[in-house]
Amino acid sequence: YLLGKGKGVALLSSLVWSEEIFTAFSPLLVTSQRMQGVLLLVFAKYYHLPFLRGVQTETTRTGLGGYWGNKGGVSARMSVFGHTICFLNCHLPAHMENSEQRMEDFESILQQQQFEGQAATGVLDHDVVFWFGDLNFRIDELEIPAVKAAIDNNKLTMLWEKDQLNMAKDSESVLEGFLEGPLKFPPTYKFDVGTDTYDTSGKKRKPAWTDRILWRLRATVPSGPTRNAGKRGSILGLSSGIKVTQHFYRSHMEYMVSDHKPVSSIFTLQFPYKVDMPLVTIMVEDEWNSIADATCTFKPAPNFARSSWDWIGLYKVGFKHHKDYVGYVWAKQEEADYHRVTFTEEELPKGSGDFILCYYSNNTSTLVGVTEPFQIQLPTSSPAGSPSDDSSDFTSEDDSTVVGMKTMSRSPSPRKKKHRARHSHSRSPSHSRSRSGSPALPEMKGLKLQPGSAHNTTDGEKEKTSAEAGDRGL
Repeated sequence: YLLGKGKGVALLSSLVWSEEIFTAFSPLLVTSQRMQGVLLLVFAKYYHLPFLRGVQTETTRTGLGGYWGNKGGVSARMSVFGHTICFLNCHLPAHMENSEQRMEDFESILQQQQFEGQAATGVLDHDVVFWFGDLNFRIDELEIPAVKAAIDNNKLTMLWEKDQLNMAKDSESVLEGFLEGPLKFPPTYKFDVGTDTYDTSGKKRKPAWTDRILWRLRATVPSGPTRNAGKRGSILGLSSGIKVTQHFYRSHMEYMVSDHKPVSSIFTLQFPYKVDMPLVTIMVEDEWNSIADATCTFKPAPNFARSSWDWIGLYKVGFKHHKDYVGYVWAKQEEADYHRVTFTEEELPKGSGDFILCYYSNNTSTLVGVTEPFQIQLPTSSPAGSPSDDSSDFTSEDDSTVVGMKTMSRSPSPRKKKHRARHSHSRSPSHSRSRSGSPALPEMKGLKLQPGSAHNTTDGEKEKTSAEAGDRGL
């Protein structure tokens, strides 16, 4: 799940994170990058984390010749089940006459953003690129009255043909392969703040689609015009087996805190697994009913580079960040196939609840192994005079990016998922009742970016059900 913002920081601080959003998506922060008012947040389901690797971020300033970050781009890249994906959020130069400058800034951002590693060192080297933000392209040639008349009469196609970004695709080679869904919503700029009325100030800005979401598949150039991806739900393939489906592309007129209206889109990515095992498999019993039960066993993959600073954290179901742990223990470094660690009483919560164990890698700064949820039901009594402990209070370790993001949602608990298959092949012989180090792969076949049951099934999703059994979705 992606959240990109291209305006002032004040907008973020005033943003209300509704309970409905987090109940539907139940996200966990993977990484974030900010350049003044340009912000990129990447979220994922906790059970996807062991398969998100090589996470890196980059920042490029283009304002005032590269000295000021009011314009430019921030990006986050990662490998997802072995396929490389890059997310690029840009804020390009404003004003009608600066279309060429926008293209120059975009090329500069692409040239300057370089990542470590042998594969996908540049943005366009990735298997899939999502490019979005306040790109600031305007509607050319038509005057304000003609633009507003076309909007009022729902003749958006006429405006789309005069959109600077769409016209640039015919002449700018750097845009080759970039796709965008049809612009079936009214221009998202410029509005009087607090209203859905286009600019009535003395500046009289012409309405425009400044806020956009595009995507690109590596080494895939459609044989026909590349102005859009065709009808809603269309799927385009890549030689490596990746397929991208856009389910919708829309604006949100109800938000009035800015002179822009936000836009959103939901995609499904389907691909065969290149990576299907976590770097660390953690095994834990179904329940901890006493202090003596608070142990787990973990097994690192042969190619996993461990650090003496690695640790295993105990998290309450619904945690939002890797620092939201209740307690942790250092991961042992002995030479062995299996390693056993024990949590002390001080590291455990009081009372009962549903929890998850996660292995944190210091080398990658990510969680590389997770368990399915298990239950802790410890005695609630404590020695007289001992301080009370609230296991839900994680504020001392909160990251600044997630301050204010109250835990409002829960991942499925074991009681609701008794039918779930397990990784029987990854358990040690002495842990027949253990929960696997990660959810069984069949549970990950439906990895779709969609807001829970509130989102109706689309034509693209129905088409997905006919995909080969070896494909997976994101």
